[in-house]
Amino acid sequence: MIFSYSLKTAVTGLKTNRSRSLLTILGIVIGIAAIILIMSLGQGAQQLILNQVQGMGSKTIVVIPGREPKGPSDAAQVFSDSLKIRDLELLQNKENVPTLGSVMPLLFTGVSASYGSETYRPTIFGVSPLIQQIFDLDVSEGEFFSNDDVRARADVVVIGSKVKEQLFGDSPALGEKIKIKDRNFRVIGIMPSKGQVSFFNFDEAVIVPYTTAQQYVLGIKYFHRFIAEATSQDLIAQTVTDIKATLRESHKITDPDKDDFFVQTQEDLAARLGLITQVLTLFLAAVAAISLVVGGIGIMNIMLVSVTERTREIGLRKSIGATDRDILMQFLLEAVLLTGTGGVAGIIIGGTLSVICALILTNFVGLDWSFQFPFFGAFLGIVVSGVIGLVFGIYPAKQAARKSPMEALRYE
Repeated sequence: MIFSYSLKTAVTGLKTNRSRSLLTILGIVIGIAAIILIMSLGQGAQQLILNQVQGMGSKTIVVIPGREPKGPSDAAQVFSDSLKIRDLELLQNKENVPTLGSVMPLLFTGVSASYGSETYRPTIFGVSPLIQQIFDLDVSEGEFFSNDDVRARADVVVIGSKVKEQLFGDSPALGEKIKIKDRNFRVIGIMPSKGQVSFFNFDEAVIVPYTTAQQYVLGIKYFHRFIAEATSQDLIAQTVTDIKATLRESHKITDPDKDDFFVQTQEDLAARLGLITQVLTLFLAAVAAISLVVGGIGIMNIMLVSVTERTREIGLRKSIGATDRDILMQFLLEAVLLTGTGGVAGIIIGGTLSVICALILTNFVGLDWSFQFPFFGAFLGIVVSGVIGLVFGIYPAKQAARKSPMEALRYE
């Protein structure tokens, strides 16, 4: 029997029991749709993270206090007081790090700010004026504070658009004073709406001189981060080496394994976060793939029932010349068609759900989310569903092919 006739016979057999065929492939549809959705969201999350990392600039280097975490138990070591003003001064010295273009200390905390009867809890950033250059910030009203304000520990702030909206509404904010930690700070600048920039939402930020943040907001004498920029992207590796050498000398560290700080470049951070999201996506996809195995077992079960129900049909076909191979091919094709159709339907449903999720995350959650269709996942879904049809369809097909035509015709 030619292949085209076997295919036509298999399609006719499936059409005879449409409802049962649809219910049979439901497990495959759900499994493939879940895999497509998970992989799409995983790729979207990875792209979002990479965009956030790149938003800080490719030449940016971050120095973080504490030992570099190697696992969950090391996470607490990041909260350290190892970065001091002496370290900042040494890094600013060109003789120590010749390829360093600029370096800025960073402090951050969440503290309530109030104006009149209104209260809002923004993120307080203690920085230098270099933040404008590093994060490409500007003000729509007023001006940014200067290095003189930093030296004077001035009680001045630059606020984000959402902070202005929450505390002042439609009233003018420039020149007004907001209260933070029972101290009045004069608003000298208002930033336009900018949204998320490299994990920081400056719309919800209050930016103050780092000296002011240290003395009046946090009451500490150390820094949470150093944000540095190399003079050239090609010199990042050399800059990192010099930064480490300078800080080790400052902290009297001779063994690199005992560093009380660690350095991250944007490339390092992107690679690490990308690997984490990729592993997580594959893990979730593997969990979703379990439903494919369940769906395959369901298909084998239904096919065995179908073989029993169609015993007389098998006997009749064999009596008019169909071979064991023809019967085997027919039932095997039915199983592959079932799983293949389920795979295609799963890809369409999974892709549609992915688009809907991307629209929700973009329009309602406010994330800069882009829809990513996992072409490799779709290809894998088609291949896997076909393989499942073959694997779980072989046994029922063999059972059908082994039936004796005389016994099959006598079957009631």
